[in-house]
Amino acid sequence: MTTKFTPDHEYIRVEGSTGTVGITSYAQEQLGDIVFVELPEVGKVLKKGDEAAVVESVKAASEIYAPVSGTVTAVNDALNGEPGMVNADPEAGGWMFKIEVSEPGELDKLLDADGYAELTV
Repeated sequence: MTTKFTPDHEYIRVEGSTGTVGITSYAQEQLGDIVFVELPEVGKVLKKGDEAAVVESVKAASEIYAPVSGTVTAVNDALNGEPGMVNADPEAGGWMFKIEVSEPGELDKLLDADGYAELTV
C-alpha cells in the first residue's frame, strides 16, 4: 500500500489499482468542525484536478480535488449522517471516495509523506 499527498491536502492510499481519497489531518485541523460533506456519484469519471467533493465546516466550504484520473467506485456514505468522522479519523474512517486509477503515472507526481510534511511546517 502506498500513500501520496497533494499540495491541496488530499491523500490517496493506493492498493493495486484502487485509491482511497480523503483530506489529511492537517487539512481537517485548518477547516475546523466539518458539518457537511458532498460526495461524488459512484461511476463519475474524474480527471486529475477535477472537483470531486465538497466539505463544509464552521469556517468555510472547501473543494476536494481528484488527486489522479479515474472512475469513482465507492463513496463513504457514513459521512452523510456523521460528517464529523472527517475530523475524528480523517485518514481511516473519514475517507471520502475510492477511485479506480486510470493513469498510474500521475501518482509519481504527487508528494510522499516527507514532501508533504515539509509543505505543512
